[in-house]
Amino acid sequence: MDVMTDGQTPETSAPAQPAPQPGDQPLESRGSNRSQRPDSRAFTEFITSGWGPRPATTAAPSPAAPYTAVRRARLGAQFPGARVVVPAGSFKVRSNDTDYRFRPHSAFAHLTGLGAEQEPDAVLVLHPVDDAHGDAPGGEDGEAVTSATHRAVLYVRPLAGRDTEEFFSDSRYGEFWVGARPTLDDLASVTGIETAHLDGLRDALAKDVGEGGVQLLVVPDADETVEAVVEEIRAAEDAGLTDARLAEALSELRLLKDEHEVAQMREAVDATIAGFAEVVRALPRATAHRRGERVIESTFGAHAREEGNAVGYETIAASGEHATTLHWTDNDGQVRAGELVLVDAGVEVDSLYTADVTRTLPVDGTFTDVQRRVYQAVLDAADAAFAVAVPGNRFRDVHAAAMEVIAARLGEWGLLPVPVEEALSPEGQQHRRWMVHGTSHHLGLDVHDCALARRELYLDAVIEPGMVFTIEPGLYFKSDDLLVPEEYRGIGVRIEDDVLITADGNENLSAALPRRPDDVEAWMAGLLG
Repeated sequence: MDVMTDGQTPETSAPAQPAPQPGDQPLESRGSNRSQRPDSRAFTEFITSGWGPRPATTAAPSPAAPYTAVRRARLGAQFPGARVVVPAGSFKVRSNDTDYRFRPHSAFAHLTGLGAEQEPDAVLVLHPVDDAHGDAPGGEDGEAVTSATHRAVLYVRPLAGRDTEEFFSDSRYGEFWVGARPTLDDLASVTGIETAHLDGLRDALAKDVGEGGVQLLVVPDADETVEAVVEEIRAAEDAGLTDARLAEALSELRLLKDEHEVAQMREAVDATIAGFAEVVRALPRATAHRRGERVIESTFGAHAREEGNAVGYETIAASGEHATTLHWTDNDGQVRAGELVLVDAGVEVDSLYTADVTRTLPVDGTFTDVQRRVYQAVLDAADAAFAVAVPGNRFRDVHAAAMEVIAARLGEWGLLPVPVEEALSPEGQQHRRWMVHGTSHHLGLDVHDCALARRELYLDAVIEPGMVFTIEPGLYFKSDDLLVPEEYRGIGVRIEDDVLITADGNENLSAALPRRPDDVEAWMAGLLG
């Protein structure tokens, strides 16, 4: 006789249930199959009980808070009567159910002062002043507005109680998995911004939109979930200002750095300079490794993670011929004595401001004659650019000054098919075969900062104190370029520094990192012993 597992005989047992089919479990729930988390009531009651009180903490105001208030006021003044929505963004999937380390949208960081991995899913909303009284979202009756045109409210997912399932089961947000999230009071203290629970965001966004006259604007491409909510709320007749105009304004808001931003840039550059020293010390190990470029990349990356938040962009560690590929980030090649290695790297500090510095180094510490000749031409071009990077000149003048030197040297070497003057004309530009990129870009929270600014405020702009941008000319002779002598082929050189425009000129923030070839050799000799 067959015996059932519950002791019943076949004659007395309940009818057999059909076996679960492969497709019965929804796809979205299958990620939990690996966890084997208990789901009994006893487990839930036990894990959510018996915890001591959380230690009392007082979150200190961020040094950025006074500056971010000014930035919000400047932005709000451009959009009176509109509700401005600036999401931090959410996690981005790296693979399957694992995420990349979170980095908030740069506009959110700029307006709140929250950097590093703060604060996923948060949304900063600038409510128009008329919405700031009575039953305004997130505030109490009579509460003072925070600027002439808008009241800022930060909607966040706050710390969950230990009696919630999120506490122990949510691998993205749960305290057991990622640590305790800040409370609403914590974030209000740090940022100086009124805070509210994220659950109230939709109702707050919808208030008085459409017939009530409030226009709703959202930063595009920051958080698709928030964008979808905004699109759902927006009245069909909504017209006038656009999200693109908001994105443009947020970018232009960063063209001139305030005192706090400049301090963050100095910190990022100083950390980067220290990272380059670590790279030089690692060169013997790099030359001995089959993928020496990775040794350079990982050396700088480890330094950036230890001293800041991370690298500000993917490090370029390009040895030999690889240095002629402008954005070489594979970094899988050998590093050979006698060749040059171009290292383009920057430390992003915890506030998310990044440096962007390039040095081209002789692997064994000494330039050959032809390497020095190319290097000196690039350095002279950089110096010419620095000479015109002063208030009153135009941003485009910086590139033009560098190109005059580059074209002149290529002409001297007999590489131009036309006279230098013809090459420099808009109809010519033959010299750009060996330097196809621009000489400068703004720098800050993004390595290519202010990228959505209007042409008249960027390329055609008059240089003003407070601007921070790069100066980075180069020359790149590919190994199969039949229009250059063989001795030049396979040589790529770029020298990049970060410049702050001052009232009476400029300051090279990265000047402590040697630039002149003799100084580079002496610096490397001191580090390599």
